[in-house]
Amino acid sequence: METRDTGSSAEIEKAMNSLSPVDVATAESVLKEAKEIMDQLGVVFFLRQGTCLGAIRDNAILAWDDDIDIGSVIGLHGLSNESVHGVVDRVVAAFSERGFSTRVEQTSGFLYVLLLKSSIRIDWECFHIKKGTIHHWPPKRFPVGLFTDLLEIDFLGQKHHVPNPPEDYLATKYGPEWRIPKASGSYEKDVLSMIPDPPRANAILRQLTKLWGLLFPAQTSHLLVLDHQGEPVAGAEVHVAGVGVHQTNIHGHVSLKLTGDLYHSLTIRFNTHEEVLYIERLVHSQTYVYKPDPQQKSGRSFVLKDK
Repeated sequence: METRDTGSSAEIEKAMNSLSPVDVATAESVLKEAKEIMDQLGVVFFLRQGTCLGAIRDNAILAWDDDIDIGSVIGLHGLSNESVHGVVDRVVAAFSERGFSTRVEQTSGFLYVLLLKSSIRIDWECFHIKKGTIHHWPPKRFPVGLFTDLLEIDFLGQKHHVPNPPEDYLATKYGPEWRIPKASGSYEKDVLSMIPDPPRANAILRQLTKLWGLLFPAQTSHLLVLDHQGEPVAGAEVHVAGVGVHQTNIHGHVSLKLTGDLYHSLTIRFNTHEEVLYIERLVHSQTYVYKPDPQQKSGRSFVLKDK
């Protein structure tokens, strides 16, 4: 993965790992400034995820949200594979001049730009079109038709674009009850429940997959699950959204065959304990450790640490 920063890397790391609710007034101001800069550059973007939900359902930035989410699609609205890197460079330069810290992360699967000011994080993702869909995190495919003819709405005294129709986008993202406000820990379960896992392999294929993991360990990561007392948990269920369910061995370890994505969502269950880790950065050939926090039973992210 290629990563490059401008401004304060320390502030960027803090913003990415401390997912605290935004100050709504500050977030409104930062989004307005970002819209002005993007308009000056001629970059078309749409509100997505929680920012779109707040704009459509509440006509406000959600008080529990930890960032502002915007997106563009490579291949639409003047953004192409040939132009996108130059556009990103111009965006980074323009935002840096206005006092934003920035981070660009790129893999073969995604191009992500973080724009940070006044402790407000804007996540701008440039999506690739694959087989008529875009791969929207958590791992879910959205029809590209939702983004070809964006809907313009009035929001915070500006004209903003959202997927069209936004109701279909939000139902695909959050489920049929997207109009009902839900607390942290509840809506994450709704989102992950709609992400299908691959079909369960037969016994022969499972053995081949296991052998493949032994022969090519770089394709797997490992997780040690600890209980509240710091002891390994045997038989804990680890569900990686879009990948499948695994169980820890007698030593509390489990091997995870991940997709090529950097970010993953996990649900960890044992005894009466259950926790959704909505966003974790996992890379191949690493061993991570999970331990519950008795003071915070939901809403945690980026908690898996290298062993």
